Amino acid sequence: MGRYTGPLCKLCRRRGEKLYLKNERCFSSKCSFSRRSYVPGVSGPKRRRAKKMSDYSIRLNEKQKARQIYGMGEKQFRKFFMIASRKKGITGENLLKLLEFRLDNFVYRVGFAVSRFQARQFVRHGHILVNSKKVNIPSYILKVNDEIAIGPTSQKMFKDTFEVVAKKKMPPYCSFDKEKKTAKLLTSLNREDIDVPVDEQLIVEYYSR
Repeated sequence: MGRYTGPLCKLCRRRGEKLYLKNERCFSSKCSFSRRSYVPGVSGPKRRRAKKMSDYSIRLNEKQKARQIYGMGEKQFRKFFMIASRKKGITGENLLKLLEFRLDNFVYRVGFAVSRFQARQFVRHGHILVNSKKVNIPSYILKVNDEIAIGPTSQKMFKDTFEVVAKKKMPPYCSFDKEKKTAKLLTSLNREDIDVPVDEQLIVEYYSR
């Protein structure tokens, strides 16, 4: 199955909670989940969510939630999990760190894009440079001290964005140089630095079944 390209709000309704896929819209009165929190479909308003989910359903739901938050397909997400499982340390935390170090996620985190989906598009269209080289692979994994910037031909398009980013409070693991207009990955991540509403242990249990 390919990458999901349908309405993002349907994903929140399917999961039964906000995934904040549209950033500011999710906090406004325009949020579809706030107005229609029932499951999508013709019979959605009449259907009731199961009061008690099976252990398998709980783990599957958590895996699907993480996958949809980061905008990944099942095959790619499983690949990231396998990489995380081979690393030293706690597999669940390793997985979240890998997901956070994706180029599209980092572009979103520093504020160059308003959502991960928009960040993915910017990377795909060649607007993003990593260490002064164009990288158009959203799943590219950044390393500590890597520096990202907007390509010279795209600077005008991001003029207003730079002003917003300069005032933004950066996550503790990255910085923004106002003069150079570049963002840098400073250090590795701690679990408390990752604010996604996901229980990574359930994901580990799902793939370990």
